[in-house]
Amino acid sequence: MRKVVGIYRNQNMHWVGDGFPVKNLFSYDRLGQAISPFLLLDYAAPYHFEPTTEKHGVGSHPHRGFETVTIAYNGEVTHKDSSGGGGTIKTGDVQWMTAGSGLVHEEFHSEAFAKKGGLFEMVQLWVNLPASDKMNPPKYQTLAAQDIPVIPLDDDAGQMRVIAGKYLEYQGPASTHSPVNVWDGSLKSEHEHIIHVPVDHNVLVVLLEGELMINGHQQVKDHSIVLFAHDADPVIQLAAIENARFLVLTGKPLNEPIQGYGPFVMNTKDEIIQAFNDFNNGKFGQIAVTE
Repeated sequence: MRKVVGIYRNQNMHWVGDGFPVKNLFSYDRLGQAISPFLLLDYAAPYHFEPTTEKHGVGSHPHRGFETVTIAYNGEVTHKDSSGGGGTIKTGDVQWMTAGSGLVHEEFHSEAFAKKGGLFEMVQLWVNLPASDKMNPPKYQTLAAQDIPVIPLDDDAGQMRVIAGKYLEYQGPASTHSPVNVWDGSLKSEHEHIIHVPVDHNVLVVLLEGELMINGHQQVKDHSIVLFAHDADPVIQLAAIENARFLVLTGKPLNEPIQGYGPFVMNTKDEIIQAFNDFNNGKFGQIAVTE
């Protein structure tokens, strides 16, 4: 079985804007090339919002050089960006935004969710772009829940949703710039499941809820990530001590320099400086105002 080389847990919450209470479970500034092509993952664990007529979220801000992937477990988010992309994702949906050469965007609780209030739970994942694609035009994909394959696990043990890449013979709907798999899984208490991952990929298991035993001897609690060795063994064994919800992230390493600052992730310091200059000179555009 593929060797576990690190387990990291974060119980500390911070606010992103006034709409997203998140725990940062991994980031490239700490783990670098070991998680390539993934950069960062914030988990907005279940949080109850009271009904309101105010807008809660994050206002207009820029990105360049990577992609943001937002998985909605509970609640609704409305996105708008300067490239014309946008829409509202609801429970079960996924938003895959390619910042590429640069855009500005905003993310707020949908008007309907804010008015009603309720439980809010989401994940936002950052995926790096290869150097050759960092200056591609921005792109926006809405992956509706009904278009994401759901595979029941044997013995009614749980399920796996294929957001990106391939699981068994099922292909996820996301269009990606490098080989990645994003699998969204659940496993019931006292059940086991064997996962096969590509031998040439970096591999992470992100445990959102519950408790798992990995490969028969590594106990992992909620709000943790498990980092695996980059070796040739394709097998990972998951056993649920408690009902567990998790993500399996695998990706072929880009093996390129990572230079990031704030909302920009490029390959060199000069490219970061250029990104700030381009943004300050209005080259990322503006979000269209709608009545």
